Amino acid sequence: MGEGMQEAAEEGEFVGARLDAGLRAARFASPPSTDDFAADVEPRNVPAVFRGVAKEWAASTRWDPLHGGLDYLLGKVGSDVAVEAMMSDTGHVFYGDLRSHERVGFRFRSRSELLLASCEVSVPFSTFIQSCKSYLSCMHAASDSSIHQRILEEPTCSSNSESSEQVYLAQVSIMNAENKDRCSLEVLKEDIQEPIFLRGKSFSSINFWMNGAHLRSSTHYDPHHNLLCVVAGRKKVTLWPPSASPFLYPMPVYGEASNHSSVSIEEPDFSSYTRARYMKEYSERVVLNCGDVLFIPEGWYHQVDSDDLTIAVNFWWKSRIMTQMLEHMDAYYLRRILSRLVDKEMNILVQKSPFYRSKDCTTTNIQPMDKALTGFQLFNLQKDSPLQTLEPCTLQALYKLISLVHDGAEVKNDTAESTSQDTSSNQREETKITAADDLSLLDKDPVAKIILPVGPLELRSMMLAMVHTFPRTLETLVLNMLGPVGAEILTRKFDEIDQQTTKEEQAEFYKTFYSVFEDQYAAMDVLLNGKELFSFQVFQNTLDKYLRVHVERPS
Repeated sequence: MGEGMQEAAEEGEFVGARLDAGLRAARFASPPSTDDFAADVEPRNVPAVFRGVAKEWAASTRWDPLHGGLDYLLGKVGSDVAVEAMMSDTGHVFYGDLRSHERVGFRFRSRSELLLASCEVSVPFSTFIQSCKSYLSCMHAASDSSIHQRILEEPTCSSNSESSEQVYLAQVSIMNAENKDRCSLEVLKEDIQEPIFLRGKSFSSINFWMNGAHLRSSTHYDPHHNLLCVVAGRKKVTLWPPSASPFLYPMPVYGEASNHSSVSIEEPDFSSYTRARYMKEYSERVVLNCGDVLFIPEGWYHQVDSDDLTIAVNFWWKSRIMTQMLEHMDAYYLRRILSRLVDKEMNILVQKSPFYRSKDCTTTNIQPMDKALTGFQLFNLQKDSPLQTLEPCTLQALYKLISLVHDGAEVKNDTAESTSQDTSSNQREETKITAADDLSLLDKDPVAKIILPVGPLELRSMMLAMVHTFPRTLETLVLNMLGPVGAEILTRKFDEIDQQTTKEEQAEFYKTFYSVFEDQYAAMDVLLNGKELFSFQVFQNTLDKYLRVHVERPS
């Protein structure tokens, strides 16, 4: 990664506890060469911080609002040039939802006038600069002796109150490859330099960003690689990898701002967005001072806090992530991506759950048999009984399953030894299946919770013991009480059993297991239907987490 790379976190920065080390932003004290960036930084698609890269730009001294930069910018651009401005009626926060802000030409007297106005109307650049001058004067008047500290750390002017509307020059073009006529600030290109490690890149656009009072932009991702360069002031950028989408609740793909998070920055509603309570644990914050540069790869979520009178320039260019995708293969790519995400979610649920891992089991934790078999005729354990061969934890799991079947039978006013051929039609004919967050699918399936911690060979011994000792209980368990998650876990355990036994042992096990069912195909149908329902539930959750799309199960 180059000699200048610094791995240690710097003052003011933090790394979320659950953020993978390989996804943390690399730090460079000096910029890499073009070849090093192309070979070691860009292909990783992980953020990188380059200190002081823009410090030598003319813009870093000429544009500084604290040292005459506002007058310089006005003289450089001219008083007659118009620029598009963004206005927020939510105080200092600029959300991605277009209903909370508009591109406007001026600070309108009322919201109704704003809605009736054309978004193409522009504000004179001189008007915006004058508003920044007024804010700076307000800061001076508040405390001349501490102006620098106040501007860098906290807003003090009444114009920055939460109820006031703010204007933000966001993404004003200095260069635009697709629309050269819209580059209202092209003249400023003379004061900036193309970073050495980006030489040869074909930029989509170079943009100017400037705010007066402190502001905060909503969490979003960009469809291009982004190099954010701070020219004046300071920005605090919080980063999330694309894999953190489930915690950020991106807006629906069919919506007006699909690349933005729908979680409120100021007051997140954890009752509606339950996974969002973990979003900070998957984030990293980077502080950019004047001259610092941040590489934000395509697809990475970021939320930016800009100090008072902060100016930045960013370079956007197309990555090769999407350009290498052939159009006639889009349907295949989509199916493969969804399949991989679904498989990942399924594995998390049935294999890597942090809530249902096997615990150490001692004889002191084993329930007395008379408690575990309440309602059943106590079985007289002989020395050659299959139950005698079970490990304590396995025996405990067996008792739980038997009690579960017995309790279920009491509720249904039926007997636990019933040979009913009811194949849980009610279970398979649910009228509506709603997406569940994280591990709630597992939490609602008591059979799954019991068998998940049991090892494959221990489960094999337990199933064989049930065949010989409680055959009708096993039949009722599978046909009437096995939920979708339980079906998935049970069949996965069967696969693990196959990996640890011979072909002959496998054949003997399945012959014995299915012998308890009067209709073996009914038992197989329950397992297959349960697995299919589980797959759909996870598919549904995956669409909700990553795309915010909800689908109903086909009838």
